[in-house]
Amino acid sequence: MNKVIVVIMAVLVLGVSVVWVQEVKAQNMSQIQTAPIEVGNKTCPVSHEQVGQMGPAIKYEYNGKIYNLCCPMCKHTFASDPAKYAKIAEDDAAQNGKYQATN
Repeated sequence: MNKVIVVIMAVLVLGVSVVWVQEVKAQNMSQIQTAPIEVGNKTCPVSHEQVGQMGPAIKYEYNGKIYNLCCPMCKHTFASDPAKYAKIAEDDAAQNGKYQATN
């Protein structure tokens, strides 16, 4: 009888430990922040000008990705319809072999 109780207690402790470890891992994974992905487009998706021609590239982060723009004015336009311009930038980068879409 005592052996049965010891075995039952050991199984319970082990089961609770496994559940606790899984919960801790899940909490830690949810706290990990991933760095945004650099798309690497060389052409501004708004003006279609080469990025960097008018000075340093303007970076715009949208949906976990960083897009290159040619000027601050284009940043405002990009922000007005980011999905549209993000697609243009990703297509440009993919054409130049710099980016592979993950979605």
